[in-house]
Amino acid sequence: MTTTPHPLVTGAQRLARDLLVPQAERVDQEGVPVSHVEAVKRAGLLGVVAPREYGGADAPVAVARETAEILAGACCSTWFVQTQHHTPVKLLTTYDSPVREKLLRPLATGELMAGIAFAHVRAFPRVPVRAVAEKGGWRFEGRVPWYTGWGLNDVMLLAGVTDSAEVVFVFADAREQPGLTPSAPMRLAALTAARTVSLELDGLWVADESVVLRTSQEEFALVDLPRAANSSPAVFGVADAALDLVAQTPEGRETARSLRARLDEVRQEAYALADRPAPQDSVPERLAVKTRAYDLLRTATTAAIVAGGGRSMALDSRAQRLAREGMFLLVQGQTAEARRRHLGSLASG
Repeated sequence: MTTTPHPLVTGAQRLARDLLVPQAERVDQEGVPVSHVEAVKRAGLLGVVAPREYGGADAPVAVARETAEILAGACCSTWFVQTQHHTPVKLLTTYDSPVREKLLRPLATGELMAGIAFAHVRAFPRVPVRAVAEKGGWRFEGRVPWYTGWGLNDVMLLAGVTDSAEVVFVFADAREQPGLTPSAPMRLAALTAARTVSLELDGLWVADESVVLRTSQEEFALVDLPRAANSSPAVFGVADAALDLVAQTPEGRETARSLRARLDEVRQEAYALADRPAPQDSVPERLAVKTRAYDLLRTATTAAIVAGGGRSMALDSRAQRLAREGMFLLVQGQTAEARRRHLGSLASG
C-alpha cells in the first residue's frame, strides 16, 4: 500500500528539481535571488505551519520536516533564508496579540516574509540587545550579531532583554531606518548567499501594538533549551543529498547504502524525541542524537568529497558546496550545552 505525498511535499520536490538544484552552485557564489524567494512563496511553503483560517496549510509537523529536508538538500542557502520565516509564524499562532491580526495572514500567505533577530537572547546574562520601555512603546539598544535574509525579508522578529530580565519580542520593518543600521553583507565560508548582516540598534523605537510576547528570561530558556537541542531537518537533507552523489559512483554505492540506513535510523529517533510531550525531560537524549546526526552529516559530506576526487576542489563542485553547508549546520543555532556535548563526543570518539 502506498501513501500519496502531501501536496506541499510534491511542490517542494518539484521546486527542488526544476529550480533549486540546477542553480544551487550559482546561487552559492552570487546570492539567493528574489526570484527564488518568490518561487518558495508560490509553492505555499511559507505557510506550511500556519493556521488555515489565516491562509496557511496547517500541515502536520512531518510535512514541515520533509519539506525542510528537501529544500536544504537542494539549496541550503535558500532553505536558510526561508526557514527564518516559520518561527515568527509559530509565535503569532501561539500567542494572542494585536499584531497577530495585522501580520499573521500576510505571513501565512507569503505576501510578507519575516526574518528573526533573537538568537542573542541565549547569551544571557550577557545582554547584546537591551529593551527599554518608553511611553507607547519600546526602544532597543545594542547589536544583533547575525541577521539572515537582509534585503529579502519584509519584517523581522526582534527581541531584547530588559533590566528586570524580561524578554520582549516585537515586529519591526526589516529595513534601514532611524535607530537601525545594517552592516555590509558578511563574507562567510558557507552560506554567504543567505545575505547575513549584523544590525546596530541605536534607539530603535517600536510601538506597543507591535509587541507579540513578553516573557521572563527563565521561561524563555525553559522553552528554548529543548527546542534548540532538537536535530535540524536540514542536517538530514544535506546528508541525503551528499549520499546521492556518493551513490552515483560505482565504488560508492555500498558506502551510500550503509550510511543511508544509519541516517534513517538517527532521523527516526531524532523526530520521535522531538515529538515527546515533555521536552524538558529529554534534553540530554536529544543532544546525544543531535551529535550522532552531526557525525553522520560529516561522514556523508566527506564521502561525497572522496567520491568526487579532485573535482571536489572546484568552487562549482556540488560535493564541495554540500561539505561547506554541512560545516555551517554544525554551528547553526548552537547553544553552549550543544557545543560542550559535541566537543565531548569528538574527544571520546
